[in-house]
Parts: sequence; C-alpha cells; structure tokens
Amino acid sequence: MRNYFFGLDVGTQGARVVLVDQQGTLIAADDRKFKLDDTFREEQSPEIWWEACAEMMQQLIQQLPSDIDKKKIKAISVTSTSGTVIPLDAYNKPLHAAIMYSDPRSAEQGKRCKEIAGRHVKDGYTGFNASSGISKMSWFQETYPEKAKDIALWIHASDYLVGKLSGNYRTTDYTNVLKSGYDLEQLAWPDYISSEIGIDRSHLQDVVPSGTVVGKLDPVLADTWGIPQLDVVVGMTDGCATQMASGAVKPGAWNTTIGTTLVIKGVTRKNVVDPLGRLYSHRHPEGYWMPGGASNTGADWISIGFADGLDALNQAAEGLIPTGELAWPLVQEGERYPIMAPQARGFAPSDLTREKLYAANLEGVAFIEKLAYEIIHELSGEALEAVYSAGGGSNSDVWLKIRASVLQVPVYKCKEASGAFGAAIMAASNTYYSSLIEAAEAMTQIEKVVQPDGALQEAYASQYENFKLKLINLNYIA
Repeated sequence: MRNYFFGLDVGTQGARVVLVDQQGTLIAADDRKFKLDDTFREEQSPEIWWEACAEMMQQLIQQLPSDIDKKKIKAISVTSTSGTVIPLDAYNKPLHAAIMYSDPRSAEQGKRCKEIAGRHVKDGYTGFNASSGISKMSWFQETYPEKAKDIALWIHASDYLVGKLSGNYRTTDYTNVLKSGYDLEQLAWPDYISSEIGIDRSHLQDVVPSGTVVGKLDPVLADTWGIPQLDVVVGMTDGCATQMASGAVKPGAWNTTIGTTLVIKGVTRKNVVDPLGRLYSHRHPEGYWMPGGASNTGADWISIGFADGLDALNQAAEGLIPTGELAWPLVQEGERYPIMAPQARGFAPSDLTREKLYAANLEGVAFIEKLAYEIIHELSGEALEAVYSAGGGSNSDVWLKIRASVLQVPVYKCKEASGAFGAAIMAASNTYYSSLIEAAEAMTQIEKVVQPDGALQEAYASQYENFKLKLINLNYIA
C-alpha cells in the first residue's frame, strides 16, 4: 500500500513542492517564481512565499491522478534558506519583512557577535557574520527600536511556512538555529545571547531534532485542499535538505553539490571543530554530526564562459585528461573554503585551447574538492568512504570520472537530489519510518556509480600535489 509525503522548498527566488511515495518515487511536482523587487536579496515579504506555496499546493493536489489515494498523504515538511529571520508579534504576524541571509547590512553586528561568542564558546560554532541569523536579529533591534519593542518571537524562513501550515511558529529544528547562536553541544540557548547581545530569551524558539512532528495541518487548509489533517514536520535548512536527498546520512558518507558554488556536507561520529572557521557542524537528528562548508569555486565558470557547445566540450575532455595543467576556475576574488584567502584569484595557463582549458578547469574543481576532504579528515580523523553527488555539476560524466579518480572513492550520482525531495524524506522519517537513516535508505535512488579510474589515479595524485604547491607559492595555503 502506497503512502505519500510532501516536501516544500522555499528558495530565494521561488518555491517548489514534490509529492513522493514511501519508496521515493516522484508522484507530482510544481514550482512558482516569486514576484520580487530589486531589494529581494535584502528583504522579502514572507506573505509572498505563502501565497505562492498555497496556490501551488492547491493546484498540485487538484491535478493528482485519480489512482492516488489522498487519504494516504501522511506528512509534509519544509526547507528554506539558512540565516533568514523574521520578527513576529504576539499574534504571529511579521513585524517586518524577512531579513534575508544575503543581506549584508548586519556586517558590524556579525563581527560583534563573533567576538562575544568567541569568549564564551569553546568547541561550538562561533563563525557569525552578516549572513547569520543572530547578527540580523541584533541589527534589526538596533535599527528599528520602535518595532523591536513589539517582538514576541524570532523565527527562521522555513518556520514561517511550518507555522502557516500548522499554527506552530514556536518550534524549530537543529539546523535552523546553528547561525542563530544555539549551542548544539549543550542543546540550549547560551546565556550570552541575552546578557551580551541583547536578544530576549523569551523571543527565541523551542528547538527539537530535525524530523520531529510539531503539529497537524490546519483544518481549514485540509478542507480547502481536500486532504487529511496530515502531520507537519519541523523544517530544516536547504543545504541539509539536499544532503538528505542525496542519501549522505550515515557516518562516512558525504555529499558534494556543485551548482554555482561547491557545497560539501557529510556525517561524522563526533563534532568537527575548525579553528579557522571554514567548516561548521549541524547536529544530526540521531546524535551524529553533519559538518560542512561552502566554496566560492563551483560551476559558475561554465555558465559564464563555456555554455556554448557544452556536449562537445565534455566529449573533447574525455580525450584530454589528465591534462597535466594547473587551473583554478575561481570567478570572483576571494575563497572561503577549503582555502580561507580573501585575496585569492583563479589561475590557468594562458596558451590553452578552449577544450583543454575546460578539461583543466574540471580537474581544478576536483582538486579543490579533494583539499576540502583532506581538511575534514585532518580535523575529524574519520575517513572518506563515498561521495554522493548532486547539482548541475553531476550531469557531466567526464567530470564524475575525474572527481572519482582524484578523490579515490566511488562517486554516486543521485537520481533526485533537490531540497524539496530532502524535505519529503524528512516528512517520512518519523511518521512512516523510524529514523532519518531508514527513510533515506528506502527513498533515495542512485542513478549512477562512478568508480575511480586506475589509469588516472596515479597521474592525478601527482598533478594534485603540484596544484597544492602552486597554492602554497601564491600564499593561499600554508
């Protein structure tokens, strides 16, 4: 008998919903673009999110095939951006637009929060900056004191949708609170947030493990949409949701998502503390840790300079690897992980053909990925066993081969690795299954397994050492 689960993903410019069954089969999906103005990277109306999501949900449900038993829809969960926060009044109404993760106006507050946390936190997260929720809360209270006096609750982006679905705005999960200052070791809000940063403790949410049921679907919505009062499962951040969708949910498993940037997330048995702040660790709902980091190196260089004739470029790269060349396709100035070097610039030989430069750039991203995993191993002592790959970068077979050979572990390409799909796994994790690991193992599907190529491994080991030596000579790493 089939059971069904909704996953809702609210991103920066739009939203997506999927309905999947307990085996991870995609039943239906829909998406919407938000109507935004030029300030959308600083502030957005959360009501715009909800209007788009409510319309999308209703339309998708109405168009379900007749053989889908709507009474078997069991749960829904939400994912959204990390670091976006909203101040609510006593009636759960926004006092202000959502302050987006990408809003840079809280840079000074971020520095202050980082300094204060550094004095109080020994092994937890202290890497606060302008993109952190706690910095934005502090900025808002200092900038709008007349509104701040009416704050009853600070919530995160996915919490707003969970609240609209269930009426419960007060409960959030482990992943959303990391950048709001919650202590994931002690599982408590630390005193310094109130005593030194000035955030009223009563304005901070209750925190539960990701995947916890926090309410039932509002009866009016259930009646309007023609579905049961299904379980509403606490939301989570988008990067973590994509990790869930990739299947990287057990110790030793890691997910690399190559989109505009390169994001690495995985599971370890112990907390990984990086003194340089390149890595940070979320708390796994089953007691493990989920360290990760985001690089400025990704696949944006492809859309900028290599979008034309991409299939031909991939075919040409097959015959050009290993290139023996040293290239790093960093488009913007500065890198944050695995290299923390604001002065860093990309590099490549000037005399390469377009085809060879493309192939060398593919290798360069793989070398950055390997360096990231080396740092993780140094900090955690835990070995890399497999990489689950997601994002547009996974669509290139030659790039998968390069990466597997550089990393010297199998690379698994996921069939469906979106934030919305990850949210659906979370929805099922404690409503149909007994755990996140059980749900992910049953619902994720591997489209392709790429093993390291023996003919490439030795050449890439040497080329990688030369790549690191160049980074040392440029003073990007020690």
